Amino acid sequence: MNAAIFPTRPSGIRVRPATGGLVAALVLMVLLVLPCRAFAHAALVATDPADGTVLMQSPARFSLTFNEPVSPLVITLVRPDGTRLALTSFRLADRTVEIDNPETLKSGTHVLSWRVISEDGHPVGGSALFSIGAPSAAPVAGETADWSLRAAIWVGKLLLNAGLFLGVGGAFSLAWLAEDRRCGRRFVVGAVLFGLVAASVSLGLQGLDALGAPLARFAAPAVWETALETSFGWTVLIALSSLGLALLSLAGPRVPRKLAALAGLVGVGAALAASGHASAAEPQWLTRPMVFLHATAIAFWAGALAPLGLALRYQPAEAKVFLRRFSRLILPVVAVLAASGIVLAIIQVQEPAALINTAYGRLLLLKLALLLFLFTLASVNRWTLTAPAEAGDTEVQRRLVRSIGIETLIVLAIFGVAAGWRFTPPPRALAIAAAQPASIHIHTLQAMADLSITPGHAGQVAASMVIMTGDFGPLDAKQVTLVLSKPDSGIEPIKRPANKPGDGTWRVDNLVIPLPGRWNARLDILVSDFEMVKIEAPIDIRAD
Repeated sequence: MNAAIFPTRPSGIRVRPATGGLVAALVLMVLLVLPCRAFAHAALVATDPADGTVLMQSPARFSLTFNEPVSPLVITLVRPDGTRLALTSFRLADRTVEIDNPETLKSGTHVLSWRVISEDGHPVGGSALFSIGAPSAAPVAGETADWSLRAAIWVGKLLLNAGLFLGVGGAFSLAWLAEDRRCGRRFVVGAVLFGLVAASVSLGLQGLDALGAPLARFAAPAVWETALETSFGWTVLIALSSLGLALLSLAGPRVPRKLAALAGLVGVGAALAASGHASAAEPQWLTRPMVFLHATAIAFWAGALAPLGLALRYQPAEAKVFLRRFSRLILPVVAVLAASGIVLAIIQVQEPAALINTAYGRLLLLKLALLLFLFTLASVNRWTLTAPAEAGDTEVQRRLVRSIGIETLIVLAIFGVAAGWRFTPPPRALAIAAAQPASIHIHTLQAMADLSITPGHAGQVAASMVIMTGDFGPLDAKQVTLVLSKPDSGIEPIKRPANKPGDGTWRVDNLVIPLPGRWNARLDILVSDFEMVKIEAPIDIRAD
């Protein structure tokens, strides 16, 4: 137990191991996340021009196609000499961002750099290279991880969770469960104030992350405008309202106080359901209510811990009613918490192997370990200590206070783990991205083709080809052969004849691509008995 949370008389129980356990859990969480890149739900499916393409002339427009609808934030063209051109004229067509090119591009390699916001409110960025005439040294346009910004985002998320769950949940417990709301009131007010600050700061940090801007630009108006346009903006606005209602419940008369506290508790669930990985998952008719129930249950349980512990410590006689009401309601609340959590975990993880193979899964395992510890401790409190504490056993009451203090520390550790999910994609999103095809457009004077390999990663795939003449006319080929080669791999070219199933495309099924990386895709198109056209372009095959 941490004496700063629940002051008690000296006892034989040491507090350092509990605090050390909290620190160890948070350190372990960081180690689990650090090796992984930051992803969001949106995944790039195709670009036009395709990555690595060499064009004979400057394109009139560019396009980016994603696996889900996105909102563009920043799109930049980096010229061969390193100068940048902001591309501000674009249109959204379902999952494709069509971008106008305002100038005639010179020879050399260009980089199309993009940053978009996905449906769950998380930004994602990337870049694609293409060349005009012939490749040149690629200009630098890659993003480097801003660890100071990520650390600030994690701390802001942790404090916001603490403010919502401990502050708003604590205000609800004082209004509905406690006979005397003075014990724990200062703690709850402090948690709410932390939450108000964290919500405001987190909104600015969201804007910085969305634009890929450094912390120094925190006060820039564009940063805050961008943040408000994301779904996380709704989370912050609802959270601020919920925290304000919690403060109102601590100061108003009895009946309005209870209504304000109840509205604040509902606001916690609504705030977390407004954005985030789980809320954006399909089917949303199920995931959003599950997030709402999960968050509301956490706020009820976690919010009652500090006020109950302080009441037992300083006013044990008045705390009996508080303890009795809490112990009667906690079982159905925990049932709702567990059921909603299991549903969300099944949707997000999908396969047991993902618990080990992904950063999201490893964080979930860490959270489950902490929850197991928490449930065990709570069960001992509920079935062993509650009845004697209600009967007035002072020694048991002191033990229960210490145990509640440890519960609070575990809850804070769980908040820290959950905040780490901000930087990790759920396996569900990774599976969607992995299933996306790798596509290229090959255009020559003699012929052109759209080649798509599904899924776009190494392993067993299927290839689909639509071929036309160089001026976009129909091309009735007698035979099409797909040739994939990777000279640096030491593997002989893979040559497969395509068949035409009747839908206007040519297909190669049961094709195995053994290695990820950049392959050269060539189409040998037999136009007539005397004419063979060969067109080719590089295509990137993902590892998974």
